[in-house]
Amino acid sequence: MVRIRTACATLALVGATVGVAAVPAGAAPAATPQAARAAACPTGWGSLAKTDTSATLAPVKDIRTGRHACFDRMVVDLPGAGGDVGYSVRYVDRLHQDGSGRHIPVTGAAVLEVRVFAPAYDPETGAATYPGRVARPLPGVDLTGYSTFRDTRFAGSFEGETQVGLGLRARLPFRVLQLDDRLIVDVAHSWTATR
Repeated sequence: MVRIRTACATLALVGATVGVAAVPAGAAPAATPQAARAAACPTGWGSLAKTDTSATLAPVKDIRTGRHACFDRMVVDLPGAGGDVGYSVRYVDRLHQDGSGRHIPVTGAAVLEVRVFAPAYDPETGAATYPGRVARPLPGVDLTGYSTFRDTRFAGSFEGETQVGLGLRARLPFRVLQLDDRLIVDVAHSWTATR
């Protein structure tokens, strides 16, 4: 009986050693679905203000939003601007309209102020190129089902700059991208890069 127990214990020990030895030293463990999602989400954006001082006379034509796996996105369309659009994007305690200083309430636990260094009107005629109305939600934007975005408010266009308030679920990391004729603001769903 003692021999059988000893033989079983020896076989179990040898089996465990062989099982460990069969895995190469540099091999990574198989990824779980949660780890795969986390690896796919970007990190390191931060929440500090982001600025580019370029300016364009190409006016704002549209502001739209979209949902993605790891972030919510706002896109400002500026046909004719090229890839160099100036901006200032930062967290603020309250959104105040340029020129008047009027407080514009924005729903959410955090408010991201997005300034685009471009007018929302034709510089030659003064005619509006974007149908936004001050203190109202952005026209055509429906945030139902978004993970991070809670509210949008158009704050107006003053002295060649267009101002928007973006209400968020929380103060979260964000990035700003400049693409041909577009300015993009992405706000992550979380700090940990997981959904």
